[in-house]
Amino acid sequence: MRICVFLSAADLDDRYTRPARRFAEMLGKGGHTLVWGGSDVGLMKVVADGVQETGGRLCGVSVGFLAATARAGADEMVVARDLAERKRLLLEKSDAVVVMVGGTGTLDEATEILELKKHGHTDKPVVLLNTAGFYDGLQQQFRRMEDEGFLPRPLAHLVFFAEEPADALAHLEAVTSAAADAGQGAG
Repeated sequence: MRICVFLSAADLDDRYTRPARRFAEMLGKGGHTLVWGGSDVGLMKVVADGVQETGGRLCGVSVGFLAATARAGADEMVVARDLAERKRLLLEKSDAVVVMVGGTGTLDEATEILELKKHGHTDKPVVLLNTAGFYDGLQQQFRRMEDEGFLPRPLAHLVFFAEEPADALAHLEAVTSAAADAGQGAG
């Protein structure tokens, strides 16, 4: 599976890097491909290192003004001309999305995929990995949006909230396995 991970390029403390590294190692050991923003700094580097060191593949999508921080040695590296193209390419190159801790860029990427799902333009599974309760407030806001009628689809159809890396990957594997089984039965 090609799993797009939206996450920060900032250097973060162990409460964020340790679970990110665990998730990355599970991706690599599972033979998955990491599709990510391509940077070789901060949390992005931690995740890319973990995937690559455990046998996974790397597909980076950088952007022109960040190309100097792009990871050398990725299996594939594309440099988009702007952030809009970068988001489009990240989604095109992936089968599923995991949102890890991050800032405004990560939040922008996350809300874009959720908006696409809301309107039926993609059915890719999306997991929000709520490491150390980082997204508790966002989860509460999404539930309020659902409760007050701002979401035309149930929140559970848009995003799965996982507290632990293993739960995030297990959800993605179960959803994609079920989809593959359904596709085989249709033929």
